[in-house]
Amino acid sequence: MKRYFTQIILVAVLINSTMAQDNTARLNGTISGHVLDAEFQEPLEYTNIVLYTHKDSTQVTGTITDKNGRFELKNIEAGAYDIEFIFMGFETKRMNNIRIRSSNPDVKLGSIYLTQTSLNLNTVEVEGERAPVSYQIDKKVINVDQQYSTISGSAVDVLEKVPSVSVDIEGNVSLRGSGSFRVLIDGRPTVLEASEALDQIPASTIENIEIITNPSAKYDPEGTAGIINVILKKSNRTGQSGLVNLNAGLNDKYGGDMLYELKNTHFNTVLGADYNHRFYSGEERTENITTRENITSNIYSQGDTKRGRISQGLRGSVNLRLSAKDNLTLNGRYGDRTSQRESDLNYLEWESPLNNQVSYLSTTKREHSGRFYQMNLSYLHLFRGKGHQLNGEFSYDNDKSDEVTTNELIASDGQITSGQRSTESGPGKEYRLKLDYTFPHHNKNKFEAGFQGEFNQSDERTTLQEFNANLGDYELLPLHSNSTMYKQNIQALYTLYAGEWNKFGYQMGLRGEYTDRAIEFSGVDEHFTINRWDYFPTLHSSYQLPGGPQLMASYTRRIERPHGWELEPFETWMDAYNLRVGNPALKPEYINSFEAGIQTYFGKSLFSTEVYYRETYNKIERVQSVYADNITLHTVENIGKDYALGSELLLNTDVSKYWNLNLLGNLYNYRVEGVLLGDSFSRQSFNWNGRIGNTIKIGQSLQFQLDGNYRSPTVSSQGRRKGFFVTSAAVRYEFLQKKLSATLQVRDLFGTARYEYISQGPGFYNYHYGTRESPLVMLNIRFNINNFKQDRQQDRNGNSGDEVEDF
Repeated sequence: MKRYFTQIILVAVLINSTMAQDNTARLNGTISGHVLDAEFQEPLEYTNIVLYTHKDSTQVTGTITDKNGRFELKNIEAGAYDIEFIFMGFETKRMNNIRIRSSNPDVKLGSIYLTQTSLNLNTVEVEGERAPVSYQIDKKVINVDQQYSTISGSAVDVLEKVPSVSVDIEGNVSLRGSGSFRVLIDGRPTVLEASEALDQIPASTIENIEIITNPSAKYDPEGTAGIINVILKKSNRTGQSGLVNLNAGLNDKYGGDMLYELKNTHFNTVLGADYNHRFYSGEERTENITTRENITSNIYSQGDTKRGRISQGLRGSVNLRLSAKDNLTLNGRYGDRTSQRESDLNYLEWESPLNNQVSYLSTTKREHSGRFYQMNLSYLHLFRGKGHQLNGEFSYDNDKSDEVTTNELIASDGQITSGQRSTESGPGKEYRLKLDYTFPHHNKNKFEAGFQGEFNQSDERTTLQEFNANLGDYELLPLHSNSTMYKQNIQALYTLYAGEWNKFGYQMGLRGEYTDRAIEFSGVDEHFTINRWDYFPTLHSSYQLPGGPQLMASYTRRIERPHGWELEPFETWMDAYNLRVGNPALKPEYINSFEAGIQTYFGKSLFSTEVYYRETYNKIERVQSVYADNITLHTVENIGKDYALGSELLLNTDVSKYWNLNLLGNLYNYRVEGVLLGDSFSRQSFNWNGRIGNTIKIGQSLQFQLDGNYRSPTVSSQGRRKGFFVTSAAVRYEFLQKKLSATLQVRDLFGTARYEYISQGPGFYNYHYGTRESPLVMLNIRFNINNFKQDRQQDRNGNSGDEVEDF
């Protein structure tokens, strides 16, 4: 493992050395300034700064502005230079013949004002557009507004093109190979499960996505791989503005969303609404072999599937500027969703060596539905001195969901030979409190401390009904009907200190969490409780190398707690051939995560590479075993440890004036080892995911996008998933002075997306193959009201320029 880590570090250093070899002479000057929007006098974060020699316009170095619009180019040789300021939607500005002299090595340009072009933010200009990825000391910020091939989908579809994230055709999201991560929406947790929350967010409402693989101590440490924070769109226009999106596609797909904002100097009101109806057909093939007492049972099935969702939601916020130093914000979200999955599979069943074949039809219908709402009240007070603030929040979330699954086996004469109907239901509620204090001192140093409390309670009920052929109806089985009461309270204290010393930046933090958990099961006298303190240190650092490249390194400790059915000790039938049993004795996973990376600009191109190493203790895995002939038991166990060592690479460059190329790659070695069903095991695989994105401008109003995405095979403790490749395309045209746009998107152009998984163990072998309809064709129409422009620099409470921490 150490050998692989050393090799990847050497590769990163060599790449940096090659890029910086022309800048190794003695450097001693600085150029600094402050970039502002000329109309609103607000800082422009992520503005590209490119420095050229005045003599022959050779690119020397570059950087981007921080959240306050400030930049600093360090270690510049004496001489004459030109500097260029580039931000999408604004006129590019160039300042010429800036001189670094020994008598005046530090040049301060002061405030640089950029003027908005007539184009709105939704227009792509290959030249001078906003950087697709920007780096902060503890996160990557992904600009997703130009992802035309996913604009009619959900956040899950957007994540297919985001660094560090991969998505399979069933919509399962993983962050650096792990399905365990935390989802935030505008910096706040959601009551929904991660995958369900992402599936509810329309892609057209997303401004940015923050990937936080090594969160600092101020963040909740829950989640093996880190945090995905989805930032929704807001406007930076005073007065009234908004967006309307309508979309429709082939085969039962349509929807839309709108955003309206009213803003002045004293208040800001935002209202959003969305409705989406998405259904996808597909095919499925399975093979199941079990062996018990020298008898081998075989099942083969093949047929059609259909899955999809219907969702609708409202969101709104009111921000009141009570005074120059006091700000009050009320946010709310409401959603109603229904997801469905149906299958009609033809089964062939036989036993060896008897070979007595039986054929029948199996139909399965699963529906998950429910409503949720969330409310958040926050208050911000600014003290004297920039960045000195106190922030308090109170949140309440409520979720009520129901799930019904019906499976029936139908003989050739059309009669139901057996059937099962299982239900799961229950309300859940969550309260959260947060108080954060930030005290800056000595220029760029700051101290932060805070309290965060999370109080959860849910009551879940499950039932099982069996088809009675004599009655022609379903009967309740009381022994398989259960209820579970969950209570989990987590209270946390954190502190961190951050600062800069010359070219070195650092952030050190420590978080302590007290967990009070109690679980009660119907019919079980024993109560499963936890009362424990856990501690989570974090360390982040950055270093500005000569010539512009920046080096970053970090360490964090995280936790993944078991939840949901994983803790329920009773049997729940999933269908006629699969049942699950939880394990209330599960221990939480603990994760140590290390990262190091380098990013630099050369010309107008961005290159970055990151090395990461993650080790997980008390690894939780879903385990399969033989329950009975042709029946698989699914449970969960702490099996041991897993390790992931890899590197991510990104290159964004303008191949020509009209062609922008974006390359992403993630290569990592994965190993899992421990004890499974009483036997020691160790498995590993070398995994890699690659993406290529092309955006081509054809004239002033027409653009074309073509993307390719490959996901390699990988292993788990008992199985192996095969790889697949997907190609997508989109064409966008703008009308009416760019107030109206139409985007035609086609996903999975060649029908290559599939899900293929093999699992095996003592006495069983399972094979699952699935596809979905292809190509997926959607048309999206967007209308821009009053030249809507997204808010690039507001914080999550609507306070421009003031930092508000996530919880």
